[in-house]
Amino acid sequence: MRRIYIYEREDWPNFTWSNDEILPALSTVRNLQGRIIGKMGALGFELQNQANLETSTQDVLKTSEIEGEILNPDQVRSSVARRL
Repeated sequence: MRRIYIYEREDWPNFTWSNDEILPALSTVRNLQGRIIGKMGALGFELQNQANLETSTQDVLKTSEIEGEILNPDQVRSSVARRL
């Protein structure tokens, strides 16, 4: 099944949603985010930095993929590391 990104929808950017349908999923995600943040706090400073670097790198790579750009992961990681 092909993913449809929000910006690909016919009604973009004037779309609507149902709070009753989306709030349970958002609540679950928020709970999981809190659990991850709690576990990250138990890690040492160096492991936290490594996790932040990896997360930021993946975010840049995935965002660029949406735009049709394939970036070199090592170059992105190096660039992100200089900014963190």
